[in-house]
Amino acid sequence: MKKLLKNVLLSTTLMGTALTSVSVQAATDNSAINKIQETGELRVCFEAGYVPFEMKAKNGQFIGFDIDIARHMARSMKVKFVPVNTAWDGIIPALQTGKCEVIIGGMTVTPLRNLQVLFSDPYLEIGQTVLLSPELKGVVKSYRDLNDPKYTISSQLGTTGAEAAQKYLPKATLNLFETSADAALQVKNGKADAFVYDLPYNAIYAAEHKDSVFHLNTPFTYEPLGWAVRHDSVTFVNFLNNYLKRIKGDGTYQRIYSKWFESHTWMKNIQ
Repeated sequence: MKKLLKNVLLSTTLMGTALTSVSVQAATDNSAINKIQETGELRVCFEAGYVPFEMKAKNGQFIGFDIDIARHMARSMKVKFVPVNTAWDGIIPALQTGKCEVIIGGMTVTPLRNLQVLFSDPYLEIGQTVLLSPELKGVVKSYRDLNDPKYTISSQLGTTGAEAAQKYLPKATLNLFETSADAALQVKNGKADAFVYDLPYNAIYAAEHKDSVFHLNTPFTYEPLGWAVRHDSVTFVNFLNNYLKRIKGDGTYQRIYSKWFESHTWMKNIQ
């Protein structure tokens, strides 16, 4: 009897400990959601300048594919959208220190980043391409041809473009810049032979600067883009995944996608 009672007490204690653990985990998982609801704000980190995902318009407002999705997400949560423009190399620390609740900024899901943040399901899939000096058109037919000490490559610091250049073009000289605009300008101004970066950005840049760059538009990497949150925000990831399914199902996603990727009328509004 004593042994039975002891086992019952032990089971009760273990159950209580488990319930407490679950309660703590639930509270932790809800931290981001709770903060958004308590403040009435959805603070979103991104770096303006990534065409056509997030840009600064001539009137000073932030516009772009990610911005429209973030605004719609905030409305669906019945909270205010608060943009947090952040330098790319500091964007994950900004999330981790609570300056924003989510990164919606064309971030590629990578194993290394996944150690630092939680990702939603991919909302877009892209790859790296090359903007080439017009003088090399017909000479360089593939990214592989650039893996030569005689070539200089540019890309943006802290991006998967830089990682791809380092991995696939180790023999070339690689120069990294703080912004994608500065890195692409190196090719336009004849200071670099090629610029390695994301397909959407390169496609639009090439359309705007036909005489100064040539686009090798076949992606040579596979890169899923995801929304990033802190590791203590499991419940928020669940919300994001369900939100993504809903906007893809009701036509909202396609409407926003068409606006920014299938039309270029917005170009006249950016700085």
